[in-house]
Amino acid sequence: MLNLRRIHHIAIIASDYEVSKKFYCEVLGLTLLSEVYREARDSWMANLAIDGHYQIELFSFPSPPARVSRPEACGLRHLAFSVENIEQSVAHLMAAGVACEPVRIDEHTGKKFTFFADPDNLPLELYEID
Repeated sequence: MLNLRRIHHIAIIASDYEVSKKFYCEVLGLTLLSEVYREARDSWMANLAIDGHYQIELFSFPSPPARVSRPEACGLRHLAFSVENIEQSVAHLMAAGVACEPVRIDEHTGKKFTFFADPDNLPLELYEID
């Protein structure tokens, strides 16, 4: 048996590294743990944390191709973040100029959720937890 423990990290390639780093750190509140320029690849890499836990690798690469995300393209659909109060979280995003879809109720769990997008239109979700 493989015996997986948890997801270690999620890698995101940004078209504009500085814009995306600002979005993930200043708007979403992730912490920049480390950052390195990889000269051989002409690429930046940042390690970002949520609540002290390393979660996201943010990369830049020269001229990355656009990724199809809508309508419902095959592959990774979205990245979801848990929050304690979805209304407060949506208000924070909207105050930062981030558009959010209307809050919906998960028909299976009864929990509130909404979708929004990062600077590269990567679909992101907020999911309310108890």
